[in-house]
Amino acid sequence: MKGSTHRRCYCRDLHTGKPLGKKCPKLSSRKHGSYSIRQELPPREDGTRRSFSRAGYDSLKAAQADLDHVRALVGLADADDAEGLAQIAELLEKVADEKAPLPNVAATRRRLSHGLDLTNRLTVGEWLDIWLAGKKGWQSAISRDESNIRVHLKPRIGHYRLDRLRVAHLSEMFEAIAEANVEIAEGNAARRKAFEDLAQIPWKGREPRARRKAMKVAIAEMEPYRRIVGPATRQRVRSTLRAALNAAIAQQLITFNPAAYVELEAGKRPKALVWTEERILHWKRTGEKPSSVMVWTPEHTGLFLDHVAEDRLYALFHLIAFRGLRRGEACGQKWTDTNLDAGLITVAKQLVVDGWEVYEDDPKTDAGARTIALDSDTVQALKRHRAQQDKDRKEWENAWVETGRVFTKENGELLHPANVTRHFIELYEEIGLPPVRLHDLRHGAATLAHAAGADLKDIQEMLGHSSITITADTYTSLLPEADLAIAEAAARLVPRARPDFKEAALEAEPEPGKSKKPSPELVPDGAERPGERPGQSGPAHAPLTQTAPNEES
Repeated sequence: MKGSTHRRCYCRDLHTGKPLGKKCPKLSSRKHGSYSIRQELPPREDGTRRSFSRAGYDSLKAAQADLDHVRALVGLADADDAEGLAQIAELLEKVADEKAPLPNVAATRRRLSHGLDLTNRLTVGEWLDIWLAGKKGWQSAISRDESNIRVHLKPRIGHYRLDRLRVAHLSEMFEAIAEANVEIAEGNAARRKAFEDLAQIPWKGREPRARRKAMKVAIAEMEPYRRIVGPATRQRVRSTLRAALNAAIAQQLITFNPAAYVELEAGKRPKALVWTEERILHWKRTGEKPSSVMVWTPEHTGLFLDHVAEDRLYALFHLIAFRGLRRGEACGQKWTDTNLDAGLITVAKQLVVDGWEVYEDDPKTDAGARTIALDSDTVQALKRHRAQQDKDRKEWENAWVETGRVFTKENGELLHPANVTRHFIELYEEIGLPPVRLHDLRHGAATLAHAAGADLKDIQEMLGHSSITITADTYTSLLPEADLAIAEAAARLVPRARPDFKEAALEAEPEPGKSKKPSPELVPDGAERPGERPGQSGPAHAPLTQTAPNEES
């Protein structure tokens, strides 16, 4: 296609006022006038001509360089690629009208090959959508990335041009998230206070009823409870963005990843703590949990399992408590992956919750796909559960939904993991046990295995961790009894000459056959002993049913 450079000025004839153009006598001087370029572009669909024109170049060399640049852009599309030629022509027309810099040839070639709109600059939000659509891997990880993009990234930085995203933009985003946390905390506190005030208003009387009605209206207008975006979540948001920008670098869309350089507070894993007597008393007085991850003692676990022994999901709770399955793994376990004769189960699938929808996915990590040995009690619990499920299948007849799962609803349908958690909380609250999450039964299984002598490698394989560091840092809270035994063993390694030290050490040790002081009672005096069975003369767990002095309710 034709293209040219030319030099002209804007001098006019003194008599007619018309531009002199190339007839200006001063053009003989190189310092007079400026250079311009003009390049023919592919015609429009109706056949009309169009061109790219630009003026104001100080030298012929500069003008020729831009003309070559324009020709290189036009040459990106093949002669028979009508759509590509039209896109490039529209791009150059827009650049000329806006007097914008000429687009990079390599970047334009990439955008053209990816089918992207050449006339619009790719934004962060657009790239995140493209990256997410092509992402492969575990559905749970994709769902987490989708949530991070939808909730945090697109609303805050989605409008920025991808090639102009800077570290400062990300720092501002995370500062805004931190400021929003303050508002969320204040809103949650206000809503909680409103419910407390509502509970103090009497039910009877015209005036109290009016006050209750007004309070309910005020509560309905408040923001719902929202979760704080903690350090670990912010780290995951940055991880999603960093992966997306790395993919953009691989596609040669950008050359710099600002997410790799933004500084964030480290997301520390919460330390699991055991519910000791002192921590239970503190929780009863203040309502505060010492840690977000709390683990029951073996006595607590036994009390809970005794209480739910007749529940339909007893075997599920038993399996998690002793063998440490994740909630989704237990809900997704299939009979075809369960060999009770050999005492083995293979964790091959899990149920994942996305919003409220439930879908089947592979285990969380490669290490999550594992085979676990079962103890005899767990095998018997699963056998009783299978017998009950067979009975349910016969009763429901044609209405039975065959999913092949070990744990199902009464009609065979899939269990919703969130409903399992809700049911678990209701069960342990019935007997006044200190609060734990269903996932904390998994922590308890690791703690029990550790106290029973299993090393970290065994526990890692049982739990399906990809790294032994996770097992060591998070899941192996020592039981107080095991911790005390280690302390005593360490003290005995140091020889002492003074006999009073030895006598004191011997007095501190219990005599053979005598147990240590039992744990305090976890239920108020006069309440039914949840560990007892009909016809049983005494409690199932004596250490938990002795009254502690001065215990506050």
